[in-house]
This record gives sequence, structure tokens and C-alpha cells, in this order.
Amino acid sequence: DEKWQKSFPVSWDQFHRDSRALAWRLHEAGPFDAIVAITRGGLVPAAIVARELNVRMIDTVCVTSYDNEKNQGALKLIKTIAPEIVALRERGKRVLIVDDLVDTGNTARVVRDLLPAAHFATVYAKPMGRPLVDTFITEVSQDTWIYFPWDTALSYVPPIREGGD
Repeated sequence: DEKWQKSFPVSWDQFHRDSRALAWRLHEAGPFDAIVAITRGGLVPAAIVARELNVRMIDTVCVTSYDNEKNQGALKLIKTIAPEIVALRERGKRVLIVDDLVDTGNTARVVRDLLPAAHFATVYAKPMGRPLVDTFITEVSQDTWIYFPWDTALSYVPPIREGGD
């Protein structure tokens, strides 16, 4: 696929460090009373952030945009946010939305419409989606495919001179 010129493999250790770095930044922006994880990618960083910031109220919003591995299909909201979380804003409470990555911003726009006043945080951000995010750790180019640790396994890679990446 010519759309993806670069690959960025992320190990479990690196993802944990980056998620903890996100928690440090969010600690300064908080406190937050609830976290909404965008599934599936936001589940792991949301768990780490929830632990670090001692947030116990956690919900998910389930949006699918990739119909198969790297092809973005039509966006579908398959589970919305619980009314109890939406109602927190009316009581002056702060909600944090967490995802692993903002790419084109399509998923972020859908979730932002559900919780317009929430603080939106991602571990990684691409330029097209970056304006929709309040806090992130690492920016990667739009033509980079991020290989998250839950999508990969350890395997041998030949040296660059022998045709490896």
C-alpha cells in the first residue's frame, strides 16, 4: 500500500513508557473524574492512565473505522457513552477521553461530538488528527503505520543490507 511509506513498531515497554508520560502530562491538566477509552486501541493506555491518576470511573465508546487491517472503511458507532458519564459534565466534573492514536481525526470527531467539553488525549498523533487532541506524547508522520505491541510478535528481521526494513 503506497499510503503507508514508513512503519513504526512500538514495543510493550515503549508503549508503557509513552502511556506513563501521557499520564504525567494529564496530571497537570487534571484532575479528571472519569475516563472514556476509545476501543480497542484506547483500552491499554486508558488502563495505565487510570492507574496513574487514580481514576476509578471508566467507560468505553466503541467506534470502528478499519474494515480490515490497514483499510479505513465507513465509521460505525457500535457502543455509545453511558448516560452517567455524559451527566458528569452537568455536575461540573471533568471527563478524559483516551485513545492510542489519532490518525485522520474521523474517529476523534465522532467522539468529540458525544463529549464536546471532555479533554482528549492520545499517545500518538498524526498531523491530520492532531488539532482534535488536547494532549499527546509523540507525533508521527501521516504516512507512517504504527505497529502496536498487541498486533505484533517477536520475530527475526534480516539486516538492512540483506533486504530487511
